[in-house]
Amino acid sequence: MGIVARMVTLEKDGIPGYVAHPEGPGRRPGVLMVHHAHGVTADYKIDAYRLAWLGFNVFAPSLFNMFGVLGTTHIGQGAELQAKHSDGEFLGKMDEAWRYLVERMDSDPARTAAIGHCMGGRLLIPFAADHPSLRAIVLYYPSVRDEPETSHRPRHAFKLARTLTCASLVFAAGKDFIATPAIQGPLWQSFIANGQLVEWHFFSDANHGFRHPDNDGFQPYYADLAWPLVTSFLQRVV
Repeated sequence: MGIVARMVTLEKDGIPGYVAHPEGPGRRPGVLMVHHAHGVTADYKIDAYRLAWLGFNVFAPSLFNMFGVLGTTHIGQGAELQAKHSDGEFLGKMDEAWRYLVERMDSDPARTAAIGHCMGGRLLIPFAADHPSLRAIVLYYPSVRDEPETSHRPRHAFKLARTLTCASLVFAAGKDFIATPAIQGPLWQSFIANGQLVEWHFFSDANHGFRHPDNDGFQPYYADLAWPLVTSFLQRVV
């Protein structure tokens, strides 16, 4: 089986990011990959390619490019960009990306999942609440904080996770300095309250960012340990 894997740009394709999919026509299951605060780093392209080999259409949109920020990665810029743009703005860009995955890439909307890391994992919780057709979400150390709801972040994950209608796979890190174990506890309770399939993996000595080589918390052992759990989950539930 051949794989098509390439960058897409606003100028040529109407939306920026990275796509990977099997060659040839036909409707396939889809995966939307929502990046961390560093943007679409190289590991997203590798994961997209590996998922395409399993038969998925994969799209990793560059949300920061969609806001007009130049560059293929945005290491060190994520906090500033999240402060500048509200959750509603991010979710609007993610909805554009979802439509590209389903309409332009001909993915089956009834067999589609999303993977998010850090910032992307946090944003996928309201995204999944707004897209009940989504079959599954995979969240790596979602950057949920115990903070009040504001106009910038109007819907907290503690409330939204209870309403989800999709299956969820969550990786939680014991050394996470953003979503600390004290936050992970009530978040876990919210997920299991929704009555859907929840697979929750807690690694007590894992760091926030253990999946990403560009992150200070990168831990190759946990990155390799998590990946087959992700692929098994997606192949079972999507």
